Amino acid sequence: MTNILEDIQSQNPGTVVTSISASGVVTQTRSPSPGVAPLNTEIPGAAGKPFGGILRYPYEALTDNTDYLQIDIRAYNPIASKSANNSIVSNGRSIRKTDPGFAEFGLNKLSGGKLQTKKLKSGQGTILLPMPSNIQDGNSVSFSSGNLDGITAQTYDGVSRIVNTGGNKIDDILKSATESAKDLGNKFLTNPALKNVILTDLAAQAANIPVGGSLTRDAVFARTRGEILNQNVELLFNGVTLRSFKFSFKLTPRNKDEALQIKLIINAFKKNMAAKSGGIDGTGDGTFLGTPNVFELFYKQGNTRHPFLHSFKQCVLTEMSVNYTGEGTYAVYDDSTPVSMVLELGFKELEPIYDLDYDDPTSTGVGY
Repeated sequence: MTNILEDIQSQNPGTVVTSISASGVVTQTRSPSPGVAPLNTEIPGAAGKPFGGILRYPYEALTDNTDYLQIDIRAYNPIASKSANNSIVSNGRSIRKTDPGFAEFGLNKLSGGKLQTKKLKSGQGTILLPMPSNIQDGNSVSFSSGNLDGITAQTYDGVSRIVNTGGNKIDDILKSATESAKDLGNKFLTNPALKNVILTDLAAQAANIPVGGSLTRDAVFARTRGEILNQNVELLFNGVTLRSFKFSFKLTPRNKDEALQIKLIINAFKKNMAAKSGGIDGTGDGTFLGTPNVFELFYKQGNTRHPFLHSFKQCVLTEMSVNYTGEGTYAVYDDSTPVSMVLELGFKELEPIYDLDYDDPTSTGVGY
């Protein structure tokens, strides 16, 4: 019978051939290239396993010209296994994009053939779902206000000069800092304005001791002089954030084939978001728990990436819920399959977005 999926696409190095037979067996090979393991060879400690099949809903509505969401399931790779020197940090660069050990599924034929009838293996396989009803993305970075009054700035300038000229030895730096601190203190005490600030601050702290008050130096200045010390407030970059995505799918099986697909899809998500009791490779004695598998998401249009919508980095499935009474009442078919279900998924990316990600040639449309 005709294969339901057949794609040959070029990768550097080598050529990837992905196919699924009518019986649901998925194979993937790469032409030999120096230093590159074939895709059908298991790579120790990495996601180097062949695909485990394709699940899809709805069946007939997905055609060669359909827009859909493709979710590839992969085994989790620790950072150290993906870095050249086994580093445990990413050094501020993205290393968890689409796993280079795999070719993204290119679905040249979405119609015909038999459906997958067995459960997907852990960390393997692809799930095809219709476009969500609510498609959106949101990028954010963290900023926070920073205060630096003039006195503290002068103190920092003095201390930084001490450190920079104190020599290479810690003892020399401490000795120089002690001597210079005395000079800096004398300078403050000889300046009437600076002296007033220090004395007012000390007086406010002393006034709080007996009854645990909250009097501050600036509050004293505001009450007595109608002014406060200039804090030179500035919004400062504080860090990056991780994006999260939520999807909701209404699943209404119209025949036994679609009912089985829905059952297998729900099982696949549950299984691959669960912690591994045998460690990362599943062979441990339970002392360690392995990280759940990860998911690679793509908006697709036929056999190509969607030309407009945003891209994803590798994600974990952080939350999942299924409402088996999608119409608000319990109703099932003769085989006990619910007539309507609502599947809700919550993904979170493993890495933040950096500026270099928008120069990624594999990213289409609006980018990440």
